[in-house]
Amino acid sequence: MTTNNTPRAPHPYIGMWVTADGYIRQELLPDGRYDEARGNRRSAYTGSYTVTGNHLDYIDDTGFTATGDIRDGVLFHEHLVLYREGDERARQGA
Repeated sequence: MTTNNTPRAPHPYIGMWVTADGYIRQELLPDGRYDEARGNRRSAYTGSYTVTGNHLDYIDDTGFTATGDIRDGVLFHEHLVLYREGDERARQGA
């Protein structure tokens, strides 16, 4: 039996995504969980997500489901448009 202990690079979608106004902040964690803050409300929504290609499937801890897609480096999550934290397009309101 062989094992591969070589560390893998984190998935490119892992990290913080924010709306242009910064009100909604969704962090995709490396363990397949997410934590979404809204305004001053930390952890307003938490749950798990899976990635298939550029598509994300979410299920929050209450059982609610949602989807998202990454296109041109932008996360379209249901009715939200989120950018990587620090992305210049977020400041421009692209």
